[in-house]
Amino acid sequence: MIPPAELAGVLGPAPAAGTVRPVVLDVRWRLVGPPGREDHDAHRIPGAVFVDLDTELSAGPARPGPGGRHPLPEPAALQEVLRRAGIRDDAGDQLVVAYDDLDGSVAARAWWLLRWAGVAPGRVRVLDGGFAGWQAARLPIAGTGPGAGAPEPEPLPPGDLVVRPGGMPVVDADGAAALARDGVLLDARAAARFRGETEPVDPRAGHVPGARSTPAAANTGPDGRWQPAGTLAGRFRAAGVAPGVATGAYCGSGVNACALVLALEESGLTTPDAPAALYPGSWSEWSADPGRPAETGDRPWAARE
Repeated sequence: MIPPAELAGVLGPAPAAGTVRPVVLDVRWRLVGPPGREDHDAHRIPGAVFVDLDTELSAGPARPGPGGRHPLPEPAALQEVLRRAGIRDDAGDQLVVAYDDLDGSVAARAWWLLRWAGVAPGRVRVLDGGFAGWQAARLPIAGTGPGAGAPEPEPLPPGDLVVRPGGMPVVDADGAAALARDGVLLDARAAARFRGETEPVDPRAGHVPGARSTPAAANTGPDGRWQPAGTLAGRFRAAGVAPGVATGAYCGSGVNACALVLALEESGLTTPDAPAALYPGSWSEWSADPGRPAETGDRPWAARE
């Protein structure tokens, strides 16, 4: 996580000699309404590069089924996107910072993909508070909308990053079922969807049997800032996360679950060397298979032990 003032300090009009300017990824997205590109064009952090969740941080929107609604992008396609943004392989001090304008979940998807692609943990950050936090700090805003107009830096030259998949652990549906049975599988969706009271997007309501509800929206406070590490740790401990216990996360389409993987690391309960696993297909894949069971309700997980 990086605070807005800290990012502004390292962006600066003229980076210190010998340093590489950070790459800032604008990944704003919404399920309905105008596309995030319009927000980016109107108001953005100076120098930010827009990256689209549906077509660049996933292999294109998919119907529920194998791979889910936001399947992982092909490595070659992701490499092209990240090189266009200016990300370099040989720049160990080059930060890559992602921001959205929701609860950090889409930015966490970018964070997760960068780590999965082999970018070193120390180089990847999510902007704490997102674009709203940047605005609240009264930092410069570029774009064509009202109140914008800060000068843009020169574009970074194309990067040379080589995507090497495997930097973050993933599980398939069978692996997710095993985690729910033998370890801890966290469900990042809203509690009502977990309980099966509503299902606005996917084929069936409910959750993976044995999963534990930990909505990603609770990672952040009312101001959009991420909760302190101790608060996050307490929440995950209450869901059964503990040292030595295999842990994974899923959601509706594999996006919000990335925020749980990030929050677990921020809490200190997992580490960059041993992060939680992600089930990329998530409920959109699981629920599309009629042979897989769906559990409903909100029984305490301990009652199923």
